[in-house]
Amino acid sequence: MAEADQKFIEGLVKMLVNNPKKVKVDRMVDEKGVLLTIDVDPEDLGSLVGKQGRNINALRHLARMIGLKNKSFVSIRLNQPEK
Repeated sequence: MAEADQKFIEGLVKMLVNNPKKVKVDRMVDEKGVLLTIDVDPEDLGSLVGKQGRNINALRHLARMIGLKNKSFVSIRLNQPEK
């Protein structure tokens, strides 16, 4: 059940973008908690962030709720694609 947070967020991100095959979510665990790093196609960055950052903030909120359920801290980082 450890990677359930990663699979859940990855599924949501794939529904938000136009190129779901290019979505990659990496999971890293350290003493601070769980860090989910999201990589997407550069064209999908705007739709993932959303208007005024609402989409990415909603994803971060859901990740925190998953973390609370599992008694851990889950955060999300969105990688900026190279241009």
